[in-house]
Amino acid sequence: MTTDFGRTASDYARHRAGFPDAFFERLFADGSVRKGSLVLDLGTGTGTVARGLAVRGCEVTGLDHSAPLLAQAAEMDRAAGVQVKQVRARVENVDFAPASFDAITAGQCWHWFDRPRTAALVRKWLRPGGRLLIAHFDWVPLAGNMVQDTERLILTYNPAWTLHSGSGLYPAWLKDVAEAGFSDLRTYSFDLDIPYSHADWRGRIRASAGIGATLDEAKVQRFDAELADMLAAHHAAEPMAVPHRVWVLSAIAPGLLV
Repeated sequence: MTTDFGRTASDYARHRAGFPDAFFERLFADGSVRKGSLVLDLGTGTGTVARGLAVRGCEVTGLDHSAPLLAQAAEMDRAAGVQVKQVRARVENVDFAPASFDAITAGQCWHWFDRPRTAALVRKWLRPGGRLLIAHFDWVPLAGNMVQDTERLILTYNPAWTLHSGSGLYPAWLKDVAEAGFSDLRTYSFDLDIPYSHADWRGRIRASAGIGATLDEAKVQRFDAELADMLAAHHAAEPMAVPHRVWVLSAIAPGLLV
């Protein structure tokens, strides 16, 4: 199935919680980024990572191929009182000048790219000693919890969906980065619960790759109604505490490709 998050841009902007404050605090505390850093945010979507960095004083460029998502990002940037330069293109097709950025981020999107090509491009675009930050902010399915029940329902509507039953950890990304010549690879993770009402969780799932980004509108509506019934019957308490895991891979660019 073709995945197009632009089809669900409104739900994406409203219901997909961006990375938490603790994520940005860690990046600044460990020196991954600093106020004034020139940052490229790959797969920026509605701009949650880009905006979080811009609010904290970075000069950010957001890259995405989806016009509807970039339009939502621009609206949310204005509301937040920040400016993020937008570039509409697929990461594999764009060409920034070598050594253009102090840091490059990829939040919740590395799996959508041609990973070896993207890693090589990122190394070229980073200044020597610049940092690549690949990050995920995933819900965590556990036996019998609401996330697992939701994933099982998604699979009844979209059996081809593969992004289920995850741990929120991505060891394969280390191989991508190491083979591209990056050094000082480090990973860390931390867990937290995110409160969701039933309505917000339904919006979050409509904005997911398994539902709104792939299914037709009629199926999305049928799924949404069934999800509402399941939540009311089995997870009635609101707000629901939804377990999430933040995972980050940090790596240093040693120099330019020749």
